[in-house]
Amino acid sequence: MSDGRRFRTAGVTALAPAIWGSTYLVTTEWLPPDRPLLATTVRALPGGLILLALTCLLPTGAWWWRSLVLGTLNIGAFNVLLFVAAYRLPGGIAAMIMAVQPMIVLILAASLVGDRIRGTHIVACLLGAAGVPMLVYQGTVALNTVGVLAALVAAACMAVGITLTKRWGRPDRVGLLPFTGWQLIAGGLVSLPFTLILEGLPATLTGSNLLGFGYLTSLGAVLSYALWFRGIERLPAPAVSFLALGSPIVATLLGYLFLRQTLSIVQMVGTIAIIVAVLLAQRPPPRSWRRPADFPDSDNLTVSGPASPPTVSARRR
Repeated sequence: MSDGRRFRTAGVTALAPAIWGSTYLVTTEWLPPDRPLLATTVRALPGGLILLALTCLLPTGAWWWRSLVLGTLNIGAFNVLLFVAAYRLPGGIAAMIMAVQPMIVLILAASLVGDRIRGTHIVACLLGAAGVPMLVYQGTVALNTVGVLAALVAAACMAVGITLTKRWGRPDRVGLLPFTGWQLIAGGLVSLPFTLILEGLPATLTGSNLLGFGYLTSLGAVLSYALWFRGIERLPAPAVSFLALGSPIVATLLGYLFLRQTLSIVQMVGTIAIIVAVLLAQRPPPRSWRRPADFPDSDNLTVSGPASPPTVSARRR
């Protein structure tokens, strides 16, 4: 992939965490109060069923359990744990803990995918770890053990989900939409029992509630996760992991624009630090480090010579 195309792909993939950053505003303004598990389930399960109905394609073989694993890590368990952390940790501390996710991906991608850890990755991690607290910290230090553990496990779930999605790829002749649908269904089924047992279903729903749930299902799940999985497929795992840091930026900006929240100088500095971290993580490795698949012409290599057939095509696995 050429460098220009790489940055364009990163920009499209960044739309997913940007949409996820708007979820806070939608949740507080349009959804029933104190229903985080219901929001997770409605966000994932209906969208997955819609994609399954449109594509009429079910997993086969090992992709039954792989879809369950990926859907649990990327969607179901991740969102449930994130909501547990958000309800128990004040002042954006959950987001601060979640900032360790790119660091976990660096280690996993190096061991499972073969992506090298570079100096720019280390600098990006330091900038992200500094920028997120400046952006979301509100001056409270009260910690809850369950909340801290939930945030750490949520970060680990997202990191492992990104890495395994990169390692396993997509099955042959399966498009992006059915692949996304399988994971949404799996994630929704994981959160459904918790929703029914711990929260139950609301007695009534307003028009605003229905509009909010529709937003979560369409943009917040179907579109955003399709873009996210497309990005994981086309970009190195560490590059994708840093894009997730854009979510608190969007949440903060929307809070400032629509909820009359303040935006301090410290938050602006934190925003700049996060943006620089994300951009650094998108930089391609030096050409001497790149594998053949990293070059723009690697999808159609041509080798010719007297001792070989006129054309040999290298097909992507």
